[in-house]
Amino acid sequence: MTSACMTTPPPPPAPPELAALEAAAATQKEGSIAYPLTRRTYLVDPQFGVQVADPYRWLENDVRNDPEVRSWVTAQNEVTDKFLETLPLRETFKARMTQLYDYERFGIPRKKGGHYFYTRNDGLQNQSVLYVRDKVDGEGRVLIDPNGWSADGATALAEWTPSDNGKLLAYAIQDGGTDWRIVRVLDVATGKLLEDELKWLKFGGGVEWAKDGSGFYYSRFPEPEAGQTFQSLNKNQSVYYHKLGTPQVEDRLVYATPDHPDYGHYPTISEDGRWLVVTSSIGTDDRYEVTLIDLRKPGAKPRTLIKGFTNNYSYVGNKDTTFYFQTNDGAPRMKVVAMDVAQPNPVARTVIAEDTATLDGVSMIGGRLVTSYLVDAKTEVRVHGLGGKLVRKIELPGIGTASGFGGEQDDEETFFAFTSFNRPTTIYRYDVGAGQASAWASPKVAFNPDDFTVEQRFYASKDGTKVPMFIVRKKGTSGPAPTMLHGYGGFNVSSLPAFSPTRLAWVEQGGIFALANLRGGGEYGKAWHDAGRLQNKQNVFDDFIAAGEYLKAQGFTGPKQLAITGGSNGGLLVGAVVNQRPDLFAAASPAVGVMDMLRFDRFTAGRYWVDDYGYPNKEADFRALYAYSPYHNIRGGTEYPAVLVTTADTDDRVVPGHSFKYAAALQAAEDVGGQPHLIRIETRAGHGSGKPTSKIIEEAADVYAFLGHFTGLEK
Repeated sequence: MTSACMTTPPPPPAPPELAALEAAAATQKEGSIAYPLTRRTYLVDPQFGVQVADPYRWLENDVRNDPEVRSWVTAQNEVTDKFLETLPLRETFKARMTQLYDYERFGIPRKKGGHYFYTRNDGLQNQSVLYVRDKVDGEGRVLIDPNGWSADGATALAEWTPSDNGKLLAYAIQDGGTDWRIVRVLDVATGKLLEDELKWLKFGGGVEWAKDGSGFYYSRFPEPEAGQTFQSLNKNQSVYYHKLGTPQVEDRLVYATPDHPDYGHYPTISEDGRWLVVTSSIGTDDRYEVTLIDLRKPGAKPRTLIKGFTNNYSYVGNKDTTFYFQTNDGAPRMKVVAMDVAQPNPVARTVIAEDTATLDGVSMIGGRLVTSYLVDAKTEVRVHGLGGKLVRKIELPGIGTASGFGGEQDDEETFFAFTSFNRPTTIYRYDVGAGQASAWASPKVAFNPDDFTVEQRFYASKDGTKVPMFIVRKKGTSGPAPTMLHGYGGFNVSSLPAFSPTRLAWVEQGGIFALANLRGGGEYGKAWHDAGRLQNKQNVFDDFIAAGEYLKAQGFTGPKQLAITGGSNGGLLVGAVVNQRPDLFAAASPAVGVMDMLRFDRFTAGRYWVDDYGYPNKEADFRALYAYSPYHNIRGGTEYPAVLVTTADTDDRVVPGHSFKYAAALQAAEDVGGQPHLIRIETRAGHGSGKPTSKIIEEAADVYAFLGHFTGLEK
């Protein structure tokens, strides 16, 4: 690919899209809202014979380092806040969401050394607190309370891992929403903080304790260059061993691939303590290499067991030298295999064959294999012997999502969480031998779950593919009604039933919530994922558009009552379909979206996404990306729906420049109707994880009030 930025006269003729932008430069945009004037530059990248305009590239600069970007953010927020203040539903939603969030919430316990570690939030705490108890039904005591770590509640407790004997706990600190982690170590009995501190961990951020508790293995990146902490590409992830009581600079390098800086490496220690299992990846497509290091042999060389980055081989556990993996090798909907690593060339044998349902997870508990399946995007859990024979199915409380089932191989108990659209997460204890589940922590909530209905429909996409969709509404709500349609459709991520206090507030107010299980996700295995990525990405947009058309055709919603939402890859989804079918939607809110499909791979984690999106510097991929890139396909002369873009200044997953550039281009476009096109930029927040409860409620109240205003939702 040839690429040259031309910023000096005499310039070549402007491409049509840039000429349209320049025509509106003086007035920025006419209408009821005076948007801040956004500076434009004449910047064009010739790519494969296409003159690609990028007049707002300067908005990619980090807000911390660029005063002009910082001023732009301030000005945009002022305009957005002024408009949101006029919406009567804003305070209605904020008050009700606060009530709905005010209930006791528990995380899934982890058992180590006879101790049970778990998180708990009393309701409106900005961050959940880590507790420990000595008996499964005993009293818990506070181990770590992050709520005092920062005045704004934006410093969070992220990943945490107890040592095998339960005496020590390594935990990660996440500040202001960044993906970067700082790891500290705590004495569980005394609460004393050890001197150990590790930096530059990311994407996983956890540790793997040595069996004797003398230290742990972890992955980290090199320290970024000054001023590039939140934007530079993440490369050269390597595995280290940290011995307790020593500085990080003395940590021993265990595994690295300097000749392949794009490889990522994630360590796991086998339960017997003998093996370090390093799972390596290139992108996001679940194609792994697996390397073993025999820890009983000092200086043992790494042995690559699974080569080639061809298939998903996810380590489940082992009994002596028999290793179990979950894999899609010859099984698009996944299966379980075993191999004897004592053999020079181990051959995988099938233990649990591929099913018509999609295998979503496997764990080894109590001498059994516990498998979780997706059946039309709903969870089904089965228990098998180590030879693969089905022992029983675990009866779940209803249609929803179950997760968890962790623990040791000889444990007779495990824990899992169950949730659905109208049922907050309940934690269950499962007796593996008896096959009995009992509630361990049940929430008490400020609503009656039976007041709501959850149904699943199947609709036809543009090419005839049947796509499932969940529809949630309050009993007595009949269409047409204001409807919020949500989607994701990418990276093999399955969109499953889950409780959300904010969405429930929308439904309580008389709205309908719909979740479409688009291609590109993992609901139906590899084929479903492949049908929505790379050159097939348009299928995802077609699925989402068809969902909106179905909701209207079936009378769920009316001509001006449909709003759409999505985050990250789902933000891309919203931006793309608004460009393609602006007539279909009354309002839209893309959150932390990937909006510039020609430059996503140049920042932080963006390089990983080429598995789903393709390579912008390859012509076939470029043409597909350019055809749907939200930033590049805003067109004047067409009436656009109301749009509220949301992002955050510390998002170092999808850098906020994506949303900044998209919003600026949308505000500058001519003749796109009189609806507002605003951007809400959160401070000291990131891609989503670690966001304090107060910020979650405030953002959701703003977004839902905006969507409700333009879909006719009444106060």
